[in-house]
Amino acid sequence: MTSDGLRLSPFRGLRYAPEKVSGLAAVTSPPYDVVVRPDEVRDLETADPCNIVRLILPEADDESARQTKAARTLRQWLAEGVMAFDPQPALYVYEQRRGDVLQRGLIGALELSPPEDGKVLPHEGVIDEVVEDRAALMRGTGANLEPLLLSYRGDGTASGATAVIEQAVLRTPLLATTTEDGFSHRLWSVTDPGELDAIHADLSQHRALIADGHHRWATYLRLRGEHAKSAATGEDSPWNHGLVLLVDTARYPLRVQAIHRVLPRLPLKSALDAVEAQQAFRVTPLALPLPQALEALGSTPGNAFLLTDGSGTFHLLDRPAPALLERALDARHSEEWRQLDAAVLHSALLESVWRVPDRPQDIAYIHDASAAVGKAAQLGGTAVLMRPVREETVRRLAEQGVTMPRKSTSFGPKPATGLVLRVLNEGTH
Repeated sequence: MTSDGLRLSPFRGLRYAPEKVSGLAAVTSPPYDVVVRPDEVRDLETADPCNIVRLILPEADDESARQTKAARTLRQWLAEGVMAFDPQPALYVYEQRRGDVLQRGLIGALELSPPEDGKVLPHEGVIDEVVEDRAALMRGTGANLEPLLLSYRGDGTASGATAVIEQAVLRTPLLATTTEDGFSHRLWSVTDPGELDAIHADLSQHRALIADGHHRWATYLRLRGEHAKSAATGEDSPWNHGLVLLVDTARYPLRVQAIHRVLPRLPLKSALDAVEAQQAFRVTPLALPLPQALEALGSTPGNAFLLTDGSGTFHLLDRPAPALLERALDARHSEEWRQLDAAVLHSALLESVWRVPDRPQDIAYIHDASAAVGKAAQLGGTAVLMRPVREETVRRLAEQGVTMPRKSTSFGPKPATGLVLRVLNEGTH
């Protein structure tokens, strides 16, 4: 890339005042789209009255009331000193660690750019209703409540932005906590002009892949468009930037995991009967525990899926019928796209064989395999367990401008929500 690459700007972070809460771990949350069950929301709310879930997933009777409630809650926390602004604009070095997993990156306000500019590459589609929900929340609160996860590829050495990161972690952190999932989190601020210049010079040579947060990125772009008139005055509108975590995956590789599907309205017997009636896939029962069943799935060549209703038996689907693939998969897509498990699942199985529409009431997307199995058992539906896609495949398709089926990948570890927020118009708060 040229100097037209990434531009990450400092901002005055809004953070919890430690003395006002029971503990930082008690007020953080996973990203909004990972908290999928009502009981998870309740658990987070009861961990501390000021848990960030009250902002990212406010509970009320309708959408308008939810956004109003979140905005009122944020104003209240600011007035009571539960949250406070850092004294000066900064970029933030963020570290997550658990066992042999170590991720470090930079949190900042990234200048927005459309996909055609090639600076930030999406790899999945979005649902307009979800974008509007996030947009209403950001409009109401006037804040970026959680950072997107973006990856870029450096040269693998401790130079440029990476050198600044690895110097920063030698200093005393602004905060340190360990969350319930066993990950430790640490945050440092970078305000030194020389270090900021080194970061800028390095990042301006790179472009980024959206690893996690396609709906929030689409929300940023929508809100930037809504505030285009204010930006036309020549002043840099705060809506022209969005909160992100940038990770150099040449130095700190991300993990890529699958996102599983649960079909609450499709009983397992109906799913298997339809597959066998159309001779769509080979079906092999597996009387194995979940870990071994997933290993069998991972070692199966070609397209393959695991089906279960949570009763203890799994059914391995593989060897899709060539005629089905020919009929169901759009020939306008590349061969690599047509071989993706998610493409085959959605085009061949969900649309052609099972006739299941891609709506929240018909398909739930769950990151954890055991949770997907449990939800299928609870609802009497079918869990479809998937395999992860390699990061190289995701990046290669994104660089070609190819969009994968949504929820094809789960990159991680995901940043904890609640460690640092970005308010777009501080004066209004």
